[in-house]
Amino acid sequence: MFTVKQIDDAHSKVKSGADFPNYIQDLVGLGVLRFETFVSDSHSDYHGADDFQTSSDAKYETLEIADILDLEAFRKDLKEHQQGKTDYVMFVESCARYGISKWIMDLGEMTCAYYDKDGNLVLTEIVPH
Repeated sequence: MFTVKQIDDAHSKVKSGADFPNYIQDLVGLGVLRFETFVSDSHSDYHGADDFQTSSDAKYETLEIADILDLEAFRKDLKEHQQGKTDYVMFVESCARYGISKWIMDLGEMTCAYYDKDGNLVLTEIVPH
């Protein structure tokens, strides 16, 4: 199975959202099937075959997630991030500011689902690969 260190090594190659497709392919190669990232501190729960699970530590101090979702503003920042205009920390701060509390990447379906503070699914995207 995979380790958090292997995942961190793959993530260290990501400089912007434009690098994300290669990161996803690295995770698939490691055997990651799905992961859930929590915006509040950017820790992630990773899932593999046979119910394998591991979790990363918090990446930074807790961010406050906005109570009110601003999906239009989030979509704009998400697009800019995907174009390589922002780094990961800027993207996560944007998520918190606009009310996104977590995302779930399904590497079998190649989708990324974003959720608000109340746990409502607010956006699903196809992951480029």
